[in-house]
Amino acid sequence: MNGNLFATMRAAIADPARPFLHADGRKSLSYADMLAASARYANVLASLGVKPGDRVAVQTGKHVDSVWLYLGCLRAGAVYLPLNPAYTPAEVSYFVGDAEPALVVCEPGSLATLRAILGAAAGRIETLDAAGTGTLQQSVRDMPATFATVATSPDDLAAILYTSGTTGRSKGAMITHENLRSNAIALVESWRFSAGDVLLHALPIFHTHGLFVAINTVMLSGASMIYLPRFDIDAVMAALPHATTMMGVPTFYTRLLADGRFDRAAASHMRLFVSGSAPLSAETHRAFTARTSHAILERYGMTETNMITSNPYDGERRPGAVGFALPGITVRIADPETGTALPQGEVGVIELKGPNVFSGYWRMPEKTAQEFRADGFFVTGDLGYVDPDGYFTISGRAKDLIISGGFNVYPAEVENALDALPSIGESAVIGLPHADFGEAVTAVVTARAGRAVDEAAIRGELESVLAKFKIPKRILVKDALPRNAMGKIQKNALREEFAGLYAS
Repeated sequence: MNGNLFATMRAAIADPARPFLHADGRKSLSYADMLAASARYANVLASLGVKPGDRVAVQTGKHVDSVWLYLGCLRAGAVYLPLNPAYTPAEVSYFVGDAEPALVVCEPGSLATLRAILGAAAGRIETLDAAGTGTLQQSVRDMPATFATVATSPDDLAAILYTSGTTGRSKGAMITHENLRSNAIALVESWRFSAGDVLLHALPIFHTHGLFVAINTVMLSGASMIYLPRFDIDAVMAALPHATTMMGVPTFYTRLLADGRFDRAAASHMRLFVSGSAPLSAETHRAFTARTSHAILERYGMTETNMITSNPYDGERRPGAVGFALPGITVRIADPETGTALPQGEVGVIELKGPNVFSGYWRMPEKTAQEFRADGFFVTGDLGYVDPDGYFTISGRAKDLIISGGFNVYPAEVENALDALPSIGESAVIGLPHADFGEAVTAVVTARAGRAVDEAAIRGELESVLAKFKIPKRILVKDALPRNAMGKIQKNALREEFAGLYAS
């Protein structure tokens, strides 16, 4: 049996003539179109010398051809490495240097800059764009529309997704074919996806949510999707009547609620709304139900594990909770120091074991070993508890991770960039409540002796070294940062002091 995820996807296609993807105002593309396009991309990868196990780094916009390239990588046995288009060339340089991809795919406008900064580390660089004029797309046109999907072991790598570390050094989470296959099957079962579903897809596809949760679930259920380049309220409202399901981050739902056109009638035909990637506030959950009669289904996952828990399809979707463990996954609340399971109601670290758990961090065996208990449970670093009804609730996040608009931001990386600036004495980066983004990246800094801190100028300087979503929305200046008896900056005190900063 072929352990390749695409082999499972292919087996799930009952009728290749069924619609698979609607995008860009063009006619619907069928599963047969997908099979042909992904075969062409698998063939072009092979023609460029990409072998099974080779990494393919992709930093492009959300194009239809980006989907074909992802599926082509699966079919060719290559390891797909998606990169946020907002990453700067300096950030991309680290990922390429670490992963050593055989091929880098970027937008045509980035080609010259990436060639200059990456040099020989990039291997080969090709381009892909929305207009279909990229060098990779030109080569694809001459390729055969059939390809024998490479036979892989279920434990072979399908993807590497980078997740920032608390020290500022990003870690490559190694995701296997079985990790993705098992999780998609669990989601199809838990969320009742079928060939009759049409998913409204407005998520980016460089992370787990939009790439794996959305696309893999659609393919393993034989459903179709409306593929929007981004979340645009007018485009979403126009597409909504043609959809049955929607996946989004909390920001999507706050923006829908802010639009008067989104009412009970607009959502009456929908089967399911799913939220993830950041905590959904109980207030938003209740407001959405009051407006539409739909209860948003909130789930919990992370890059290293894909989805872990979900509120039930049938039964109460409890505001503020993330539900129960998905099929095949064991989740426990443990003492952070010892790993001993804690009684119901006590707050501890969330740990899990299951076929969805990644195989480790790329070229970081010591870091990998640190994140697993002796009995094989993966330590998420998130804190939570189980209520009397068995629902898991996340009560906090270890290591000060900020989730802003669905994107993970690690304070240490932003602090390192700030501290390198000549006007900054020291910095502390925190997440503060924000109605639209969930949390807003916020910096509290001191000025270096004899210097003045210019907020606008600092934000401008950060644009060359940090992706836009990591740049603080506000940079606040204090004479000194609060510290405890051991000299550690007390970020909790800063969060309390500035908790209402974005309230208006």
